[in-house]
Amino acid sequence: MEKSEENEDLITIYSTMIKIRKYEEKLRDIYLSDKKPLFNIAAGKIPGEMHLSAGQEPSAAWMSVLLRNDDFVYSTHRPHHTAIAKGVDLNRMTAEIMGKHGGLSKGKGGHMHIFDKKVNFACAGIVGSSFPPALGAALASKLDGKDSIAVAFGGDGSLNQGMFLESLNLASLWKLPVIFVIENNDWAISVETKDSTPIKNDAIRADGFGMPGVYIENNDPVKMYKAAEKAVKRARSGEGPTLIAIDTYRYYGHFEGDPEVYRPKNQVKELLAKDPIKIMESDLLKKGIISKDEDDRINNSAMEEISQAFAFAEDSPLPVGSDSMDDVYAPVDYSIEPTTKGRKLPVYMAISEAIS
Repeated sequence: MEKSEENEDLITIYSTMIKIRKYEEKLRDIYLSDKKPLFNIAAGKIPGEMHLSAGQEPSAAWMSVLLRNDDFVYSTHRPHHTAIAKGVDLNRMTAEIMGKHGGLSKGKGGHMHIFDKKVNFACAGIVGSSFPPALGAALASKLDGKDSIAVAFGGDGSLNQGMFLESLNLASLWKLPVIFVIENNDWAISVETKDSTPIKNDAIRADGFGMPGVYIENNDPVKMYKAAEKAVKRARSGEGPTLIAIDTYRYYGHFEGDPEVYRPKNQVKELLAKDPIKIMESDLLKKGIISKDEDDRINNSAMEEISQAFAFAEDSPLPVGSDSMDDVYAPVDYSIEPTTKGRKLPVYMAISEAIS
C-alpha cells in the first residue's frame, strides 16, 4: 500500500508506543532487580519511587507527529510516555532516572522531575501542577505573537483540583493556545474514579468553560491522534483551548511495590487483552500500512536505542557532592541598586514593578 501522510503518522505513533513500552519494561526490570526480597526504594541502581505508564501510551504518542520542539509540554508524576513522545533526550533522561551526573538535571531530579529545555518538556509530582505552567507558556506564546502551543497532562485524580478548573477558565477567557489532556486510568492511587467524580465523560467539563471537549473511549491511539490534530490546529490558529479526555489503562500499580489490593482480581488480565499496541499492530499489518519486516525493524530499532540509553546511564558518573547547591537558585547580580529611589512601596506594587 502507498504510504499517505496520515499512514506515515500512524507508523510513527505506533513506533513511539513500542519504544515507550519496551523502555519501561527495561526500566522496571532494572528497578526491581536489586530491591528484592525486601522492597527498599532507597536501594539499587534506581533510587526512589517509580511510577510506570505502561498502557497509557495512546494518550501521548500523537505528540511525536503533531508537536514541535518549541511547543511546551507539562506532564505528571507518571511521565515517561509523554517525555519520550515529546522527544526528550533518552540517554540523559535515563541517566537522570538512575541518579547520574550525566542526567538532564545532573541526577538531582529523578524520574518525577524530568526537565529538558531543548524540547520544552517538564513534569512534577504534585497532582494538578501541570495546568498553570502550561497556561503560562501558552500566554507567553500569545503575547510574543508566536504560534507555539502548550499541552498539560493530568490524571483523573486532578479532575477536581482547583488548579485544573481555574486553568480551564482562564485559558478559555483569554483564548490561550493550550490543550488539556486528562488521562483517566480509573485509579487515583487507590480511589476509583466513580467514587470521586460523578461524571463518566470527563470531557463534558469543557462545556462549562466554553471550549471544545473530546472524549476518547477504549484507549484508542488513532482517535486520540485525530482529536489532537484538530486541537493543535485550533490552538495554533488562535481559536483557543481544547479539553481531551481519554479512557486509558495502567498495567502496573500506582508505584512499583504497590500491592494493588484495591483492584479487582482479574482487572489487569482483562485490560491486557485490549492492549492498544497489539491492536494497532494487528490493524497496521491487516491494512498493509506496514509489513512484518517493517514491524520487526521498528521493534529492533527501539531496542537498540533503549540499550544505548541504558549503557549511557550506566557509564555516567555519580553526582558530585560539591555541586549539590548548584542550579538551586538562579544567578543574581547583587551589585544592581534598587530603583525605588527612596520611595516606599507596598509589597504588591514592588513585586509588580519588578516583574515589569
